[in-house]
Amino acid sequence: MTGSAQGRLLHPLVRDNGKLRQASWDEALTRAVAGLERVKKKHGPEAFGCFSCSKSSNELNFLAQKFMRTAIGTNNIDSCNRT
Repeated sequence: MTGSAQGRLLHPLVRDNGKLRQASWDEALTRAVAGLERVKKKHGPEAFGCFSCSKSSNELNFLAQKFMRTAIGTNNIDSCNRT
């Protein structure tokens, strides 16, 4: 069903009725967005949090905080920079 190169998945998987199956990137991302929107609608954006890593690049940490603040709508982002 899904091939792998050195143990890595080559295609996204989605769960239908408890079973994983191969899906297109569009379907997998659409499902991910729907799940985030469902939680946000039920519990609000403050239900989310993100913990970024100080060993990541500045660019990746910037993207993490930008995603949380613009896409999710929360300032709940932290990192281990203080330790």
